[in-house]
Amino acid sequence: MFNILFICHGNICRSPMAEFLMKDMVSKAGRGQEFYIQSAATSREEIGNDIHRGTKAKLREAGVTFEKRGARQVTRQDYDTFDYLIVMDRENIQGLNSIIGSDPEGKVHRLLEFAGKERDIADPWYTGNFDDTYEDIMEGLTGFFKHLESSMNLP
Repeated sequence: MFNILFICHGNICRSPMAEFLMKDMVSKAGRGQEFYIQSAATSREEIGNDIHRGTKAKLREAGVTFEKRGARQVTRQDYDTFDYLIVMDRENIQGLNSIIGSDPEGKVHRLLEFAGKERDIADPWYTGNFDDTYEDIMEGLTGFFKHLESSMNLP
C-alpha cells in the first residue's frame, strides 16, 4: 500500500484536484486498491470547506469523479502515516515544516519535480486559471506515477 498526501495552502483547489486525479489515474491502471490517497492544507483558513467550484468544474470536464469533503489541515501524525507528502509550491514546504518539524525521511516533494521541473504550481485561488493548474498537476502526476512504477518495481 502506497500512502500519498497532496498538500496545498487551503486544501480546496490544487491538493484536492491532485487527490482525485491521482485516484482516477491509479484506478484506471487497475491499481486503486494499492493506494491510500488524501489531501490536506498547510493553513487553517478553509478548514471544513468543500472543494472550490473551479476545481470541481475541471474534474467534471475531465470526467473524474469526486465526493463532497471538508478541507483539513496537515497534522504531525500525517508525516508518520504517509509515504509521500506532495506539495504544490515552496510556500507549502515552509507551512508544512512548521507543522511537522523536519523531513528526515525525505518524504516531502514538490509535485512538478517528478516532471523534471523546478517550479511551483500556481494557485488558481489567486490566478483564476484552473486550466493551467490542471495541466501542471497532470504533468506532475504522470511523472510521479512513472517514478512509483520504476522506483517501487510496480509491474
